[in-house]
Amino acid sequence: MMLKSKLLTAAVIFFALLFAPVKAYAVCPLCTIAVGAGVGLTRSLGVDDIISGIWFGGLVVSTLMWTLNFLKSKHKSFKYQEFIVALILYGLVVIPLMATGIIGATDNKLWGIDKLLLGIVVGSIIFSAAVFTNDQLKQGHLGKVYFPFQKVVIPLVFLLLSSLLFYFITR
Repeated sequence: MMLKSKLLTAAVIFFALLFAPVKAYAVCPLCTIAVGAGVGLTRSLGVDDIISGIWFGGLVVSTLMWTLNFLKSKHKSFKYQEFIVALILYGLVVIPLMATGIIGATDNKLWGIDKLLLGIVVGSIIFSAAVFTNDQLKQGHLGKVYFPFQKVVIPLVFLLLSSLLFYFITR
């Protein structure tokens, strides 16, 4: 279990450095690293898989936004870019988890769906909603944030609140 946690932390750091932007993008590196740390923390502490999945989903969406903005900054585009990049990133998360049996265990379901997979879907939706909320708040405030690190705090709060909700649901 400890080796998996260390490998996950190394993978998060690797991808954070790999996609390190030169300037601030829609989802900042600090937020991505914070989400990645949340993933590693929940798994290493033995937290329920749905909660870990929520953080995995947030990490994938954050990385997806970061990657798309990176490609845009380099003036790189191709047909179905968003779909293909999303497919690759979700594949990089889900396929290894399925191959190792972490996703697909028969006794690890909520509402008939694998807990980790359900968490990834929920986390993806929640993180996307948080980014949308941040954008709407800024738009209503002349493009300025209401408080420092707003674009980091809002996604983290959304992910924390959804984790807390599912903690009580699965308890």
